[in-house]
Amino acid sequence: MNAHLRQNRRRRSTLGVAGVAAVSLALAACGGDDGADTAPATDPPSTTEAPIEPQMEGTQFGPACAAVPDDGAGSFAGMAQDPAATAASNNPLLSTLVSAVIAADLVDTLNSDGPFTIFAPVNDAFAAIPEDDLDAVLADVDLLTSILTYHVIAGENLQATDLAAAGSATTVNGGELMFGADGTTVNGTDVICSDVTVANATVHIIDQVLLPAGDEPGAEEM
Repeated sequence: MNAHLRQNRRRRSTLGVAGVAAVSLALAACGGDDGADTAPATDPPSTTEAPIEPQMEGTQFGPACAAVPDDGAGSFAGMAQDPAATAASNNPLLSTLVSAVIAADLVDTLNSDGPFTIFAPVNDAFAAIPEDDLDAVLADVDLLTSILTYHVIAGENLQATDLAAAGSATTVNGGELMFGADGTTVNGTDVICSDVTVANATVHIIDQVLLPAGDEPGAEEM
């Protein structure tokens, strides 16, 4: 009897909670030592496989995320390797924004250590601006810098849930941004792809250009 009790204890400690039923069946079928020693060897692989489910693709979501390339430097995985300005230059949705960043001489700033939270207007957001107005803004470096820096929060890496919790934040421009209850709107503008990770920032792709309140009349008309 003592030998059987020791054998039962050894089986329980080896198999753990998940193997209690298997131990009971083994005891009913046979009382020998050989079968009990081989059973535990098959159990650990099934328990270690399930938890290892990679989630390395990021947490981005939103209707425009599907338009981001599946692979290459402009994909989510590719952008995660580069700082903000470089990552944007590889994304076909953001080519007009990149031209504006270059015109304002902000490439080095956006590629610096950060962290940043960046609201990045897609090409269609700039295309919606009357051409004459857009040309005027691109030609006015001070105004362009003011508008672009209104899209950047410095020192914080904020995902959609963080934006929702904060409710508002001050930008590099000095102006305030207001966020919707779920973090997927900014100043009433839709975030169409949230939580895009780049090396030094979290980027939220938006469908309109944001304008600082009280800026120059030309900018307000946009």
